[in-house]
Amino acid sequence: MTDARLDELLAPGVAADDVPELAPLLAARPLLAAFSTLFHGSEAEVLMRLMVLREIGRESESPRWSPEQLRQRFAFLDPVKLETALRRLRGNGLLEIGDDSHYALSDIGRNAVAAIGMLLSFGTEDDLELGFLTAQLAGLQAVGSVTPEALGHLLGKLNDLAWHFEDAIASGSEFRIADARRKLSANMRWIEKGTQVLRALLADPEVPFELARVAQRIGLAQSRLARVDAAFQRALNKIEAQRVTLGGSGISSSDVARWLRGLDARALAGLVGDALAPAPETVFLAGGHELLDRAELAMSEDARRMEADTALPPAEDAPANRAPEQEDLRLLQHFSQRLARLTEPGAEPATLARMVAGGGFPSASYRLSLLALLADGGDGGPTDGPIGEFMRLPLDVLFDAATEAVGEDEIARMSAGLVGARGSLPAPETVPQLDALPADADFDATQSPAA
Repeated sequence: MTDARLDELLAPGVAADDVPELAPLLAARPLLAAFSTLFHGSEAEVLMRLMVLREIGRESESPRWSPEQLRQRFAFLDPVKLETALRRLRGNGLLEIGDDSHYALSDIGRNAVAAIGMLLSFGTEDDLELGFLTAQLAGLQAVGSVTPEALGHLLGKLNDLAWHFEDAIASGSEFRIADARRKLSANMRWIEKGTQVLRALLADPEVPFELARVAQRIGLAQSRLARVDAAFQRALNKIEAQRVTLGGSGISSSDVARWLRGLDARALAGLVGDALAPAPETVFLAGGHELLDRAELAMSEDARRMEADTALPPAEDAPANRAPEQEDLRLLQHFSQRLARLTEPGAEPATLARMVAGGGFPSASYRLSLLALLADGGDGGPTDGPIGEFMRLPLDVLFDAATEAVGEDEIARMSAGLVGARGSLPAPETVPQLDALPADADFDATQSPAA
């Protein structure tokens, strides 16, 4: 990490002091040199250095080791390799040696061992990173040294988890969704712990604005993750609805897919050996009618000519002066004229059967429905035209709960009642006037033999 080496990595004309991003790393050169010592070389050498350093730091009651104690403790190592590792750790400031030739961890060495120990403690978790970042944030919050960078690391991990879960849902794979759901369940305690840390951080009225801004974004990301479990359940329900059961065996398509995923490549190749062709095999399937249609087109000169004829039909003039279609209200107008006779002076009220019958069941049903509408008073009806004139007839309609026999005009029985000029009908003695009487409820219709 010499300046000359950095100058070789930087662009021409750029000095290391001119790069703000390098400033904190250059200031931490001793710590970085310690980690470089630990992790430089082959994997076997790295493992041996880490093991020696961790075992020296594990002894808390008597943290100083004599050379003889170290040789006894690491008797399973080659003495020359052990001496080389101790010299390397001591030469880069991870170990200290006193005047009595006893070894002990330096401050940098103990910090390195503690950091590595924390990482290893999370190694058995489903998600090492979120647990480590949350624990680190909790420790920084406890000592009052939370930094925006530490919060940013946690925010980045939460957003990465949200993207991973949404991608699993979008894939539609039952197995990916199940794995993502297990991962979410394993990390829920770290999400809840992070929520507690954020609440304590935001409860401080003196918290810096930059910390508060990142903390609020972390809270939003945690809320998204809390809602993901419901999305997982909806996706699994949709997959469950599409699952296919193989006959009455109780084996579903998911069971088959799980079994196939457990096979190695050689077993899968054996299963599909006779099922796949090296080239697509074209198969033409057609029914007799389809073949006959195609044969007729190929053999008939007239059919081919009609098929090839793409000329437009001759032009025609649009019909002129065509009157718009109107609703046929002749039956309504005729019925209005019949009812108007009841409004003349001296006219007696007439029974419903007398006024309604005539023209068969459909016409009688139509008239009775008009009388029911007239009995309602016609509120909100049209004011113009034949319908409006009908609704303004000064008539009263009285429906009775009893029925009377008709026996003609396709009507067996119908509701009893009276129609008369306004104020000429007696007060009802049985059931009050019906508000709205459906046509199919007023008739007991039977088709006559003639019909």
